[in-house]
Amino acid sequence: MKQTLTKYAVATSVATAGLMASPMAVFAAEGDGVNIGSLTLSQGYASNIGPIISGVLSFIMAISALLVFLYLILGGVQWITSGGDKGKTEEARNKITAAVIGLIILAAAYAVLKIMLGFLGLESITGAFQKVKVIDGVEGIAN
Repeated sequence: MKQTLTKYAVATSVATAGLMASPMAVFAAEGDGVNIGSLTLSQGYASNIGPIISGVLSFIMAISALLVFLYLILGGVQWITSGGDKGKTEEARNKITAAVIGLIILAAAYAVLKIMLGFLGLESITGAFQKVKVIDGVEGIAN
């Protein structure tokens, strides 16, 4: 079972890395720039790294939550199919416990991120990387 999970994890990692690397050729293309939602890339380089970091963190959180719920479902199915065997039931209970702990850690990480952004007076991670310009003593976000 562990070998199968390891193979799936490696395959998922390779596929994810391949998908993340595939748009690099598009981003490196020369021209006036590429607009992707709120992210504007010009001459192959990101002019603002905030949306990239925010997008990567959102992607990681979504994948992590999906994996936690899949592990929880796997533990539930294993519990149901254990047939009353004490060892299999204990293994399934440990998987469910690990999934719940993982979900708590994921929620706590998100909460800590939001609290830290609140303390810093930011709405999102993107705001941390925006340029601030001062005009007549008043600070404002540069366009």
